[in-house]
Amino acid sequence: MSPGDEHDYRGKDQGSRPDDPYSTLGGTRQTRTRLPDGDAGNPGARRPVRNSRSLITITGIVVLLIAAIAFANRGGGSDDDATRNTANPGAGGSAPTAATGTKPVQGKNGTIASGFARDEQGAQSAAANYAVALGSAEMFTKESRHRTLDTVYTPAAADRLRGPQDLAYSAEFLDRLGLDADGNAPKGSTFISRTIPVGTKVLAFDDDSAEVAVWYTGLIGMSGADSTKPVSTTWKTWTAKLSWTGGDWKVTADSESDGPAPVPGDVAASPSDTISKSVEEYGGFTYAR
Repeated sequence: MSPGDEHDYRGKDQGSRPDDPYSTLGGTRQTRTRLPDGDAGNPGARRPVRNSRSLITITGIVVLLIAAIAFANRGGGSDDDATRNTANPGAGGSAPTAATGTKPVQGKNGTIASGFARDEQGAQSAAANYAVALGSAEMFTKESRHRTLDTVYTPAAADRLRGPQDLAYSAEFLDRLGLDADGNAPKGSTFISRTIPVGTKVLAFDDDSAEVAVWYTGLIGMSGADSTKPVSTTWKTWTAKLSWTGGDWKVTADSESDGPAPVPGDVAASPSDTISKSVEEYGGFTYAR
């Protein structure tokens, strides 16, 4: 319907106005005023003035109703409900991706966080921080690798893994990454290996053991002008079985699988010197569930 048709939208059979949009009462351009029934016998009488206080009262009631509705729809639950839902993220339904609110651990064993709580949240925090340690550049030199294994794993697991790990980080493997036999990068280049947890999930838990999956993205490669292995991203899921040992969570066994991996974005790759500078300037985090 166009604006010019507004005066005739009902149709002639429904008592539409004449074509003159300004006409009233049959086109006479005269207006009749009908007095209220109570004034019919006394045309000169005036209506009493409405008390303004009634209008203020009505307005106040409307404002209170609006405020009550907004408050009811604000969160859908009390603070106690939110605390109960986040205190035990592994119980019922999918675990929330938001932080639970408990402060991160304060302890450190070298550069690796320690002193995790003996609950589901503590197990997830331990797994996230251990994934970061095992994905760091320190794993590519023998001394720091052994130190990391002793911190992350139980003593029995560390003893079992030390030999196979040394074989895995062989001179041939390191050479393919552009490192020398001791795991050092060439002069003028920076070797980058970082793990960034995206989320954690409890697969099993009791008072003395837990199984936690850590979904993470990683950076690995050589940043340098002559590098043939530029820094690239990976997406993995690391699953760790943990045991409460010596007053903390320690890994007894672990495994890794590819993905889930999102579709790569359209951001252009940065120059190698920018990547090297960023790795030096941007520090890592202590992760807590």
